[in-house]
Amino acid sequence: MGAEPRQSGREEAVLDRELDDLPAELRWREWQRRIEAVLFASAEPVSREVLARVVGQGASVDLLLDDLRADLADRPYALHRVGTGWALRTRPAYADAIRAAAGPDPGPVPLREGELALLAAIAWHQPITRSGLAALFGGKVSRDALAHLRARDLIAPGPRSPEPGAPQSFVTTEGFLDLFGLEGLQELPDLPAAASDPAPDAGIHWPLGEEEV
Repeated sequence: MGAEPRQSGREEAVLDRELDDLPAELRWREWQRRIEAVLFASAEPVSREVLARVVGQGASVDLLLDDLRADLADRPYALHRVGTGWALRTRPAYADAIRAAAGPDPGPVPLREGELALLAAIAWHQPITRSGLAALFGGKVSRDALAHLRARDLIAPGPRSPEPGAPQSFVTTEGFLDLFGLEGLQELPDLPAAASDPAPDAGIHWPLGEEEV
């Protein structure tokens, strides 16, 4: 009798999602710990669909997240919803301690005032094209400023506009929501009345001329 052929490659470990051998209380606790571990290991927000891969088929991811949020109430980090996903984020009270431990790391270049104004305009009017932004600001909008926002993963290409030439529009990303601690765009503050009117006499003084950015 010939030897059984050796399987090539590494066999994938099969995760026991159902945990039928555990009592119900311990099973729920283990599912909750798995979700916490996945969130802890991820630098990006994790969707409900991804979290569902590590728990039983009948488990409610939303209820598990609620229990995890309650367990973290007295911890230095908390559970936050970011767009369509969830993430663990340290609490603001510990920001100074984290900066002190990290040392003199320059980090990302801060957004300038004009770039923040541009980002706010995109958030409120998205999807919006470069020409639409120019109409709001009463002049040209720097390609470099848009490129910097894209490099920071704060904006992304949106749908093509029906205007002649089908110009590209811009929308905000989950990175934008994460930066400002928003669950969704519905949490944006109300648009200032003057900023909703792109007419030259609307009284808007956006600091975003081509030469400023």
